[in-house]
Amino acid sequence: MPAAPTWDPAQYLRHADHRARPFTDLLARVPDPPTGPPRIADLGCGPGNVTTLLAARWPTARITGYDNSPEMLDKAHVDHEGPTAGGGRLDFAHADVRTWTPDEPYDLIVSNATLQWVPGHVERFADWVAGLKPGGTLAFQVPGNFDAPSHRLMRELAGAPRWRGRLAGTLRHADAVLGPQAYLERLTSLGCAADVWETTYIHLLQGEDPVLDWVKGTGLRPVLTALADEPEARQACVAEYRAALREACPAGPHGTPFPFRRLFAVARKQSG
Repeated sequence: MPAAPTWDPAQYLRHADHRARPFTDLLARVPDPPTGPPRIADLGCGPGNVTTLLAARWPTARITGYDNSPEMLDKAHVDHEGPTAGGGRLDFAHADVRTWTPDEPYDLIVSNATLQWVPGHVERFADWVAGLKPGGTLAFQVPGNFDAPSHRLMRELAGAPRWRGRLAGTLRHADAVLGPQAYLERLTSLGCAADVWETTYIHLLQGEDPVLDWVKGTGLRPVLTALADEPEARQACVAEYRAALREACPAGPHGTPFPFRRLFAVARKQSG
């Protein structure tokens, strides 16, 4: 089995504004908990920058961000952990989303751009919904762009004769996430009132090779991790990918347009 990706918080945060926008849009559709102060879990919190948006929305909440990356958690602990302005608390802890199960009732379990890394994540929904208080909410967003040039070219490169021996099995495929209707059916089958939708953002990225810079913080991490002990090979692989991206994602007069489809779901547990 390929090694888990090594994460780079600084690289990830280079596009923090663009990456945070879907989470803001997700939270806009999340209802307030019926009673307070809320207990909230953020699954796959990364460096904690968007977890702070939960504290801004619910200042009295007790919030725990969970992640399995030591690098991301170190950044979150240093930058964001502690009491919140409204009397709540923001903490971060190590957990694997593949096995995490609530150990106390939660008002909200939320996940931002994480579940695409978790094979079979829909099988976890039942445990998470069971861990919600009556009237509580499970909310998440995942990328729906696995057929976009950024990912398709990455997979083609990993499967090329030069690289397949080193990179076989490292990348996710188009079935890493379900379609909107499949998520709706799964969540409603658990007795939730579900709201599922999709949005395609057209991010206008700046700088040289900005799409490459973006995926270096996310989708390309498995490749960079697999080749970490072979610096020359890693450099050559990235150079090939850079050339393909420049052709597929050309810059325009005002920047490089980067279409990015995302899927959203907000599922509320019955109150009774």
